[in-house]
Amino acid sequence: MDYTPRYTQPFTLAEARLLDVETITEEIARLQNSLRLLGETQEMLREHVASIQPGEAVDGEITKAIEENETVIGSQSERISILKMALSDKGISAGSHYDFVPPPARVVTDAAARAAAPDDENDGVDL
Repeated sequence: MDYTPRYTQPFTLAEARLLDVETITEEIARLQNSLRLLGETQEMLREHVASIQPGEAVDGEITKAIEENETVIGSQSERISILKMALSDKGISAGSHYDFVPPPARVVTDAAARAAAPDDENDGVDL
């Protein structure tokens, strides 16, 4: 199956198929985080525009930012779709399991925990 994207993308579906599963899922997670942040920004910008009093001019830069963000949101959403198609082509269901990849848990060893804990005996620095 071939896919023609609506937006300019940094890779094609054929190129995405060459990536390993871990790279694909990490990129999906990165893009989803970016979309979440863009969505929050859009909400703030729209609230600002809505708060402008009648008769006041809307700052052209804010309008431009909203429009540019919409384009980026569309492009990144499309990129996620391409990556999910690549997973599907690898025989992996791109369902909810691959919608978000949490960061790996941080392992704290006993030595690291002791090093991070304050030394109550003296206020010096442990070396």
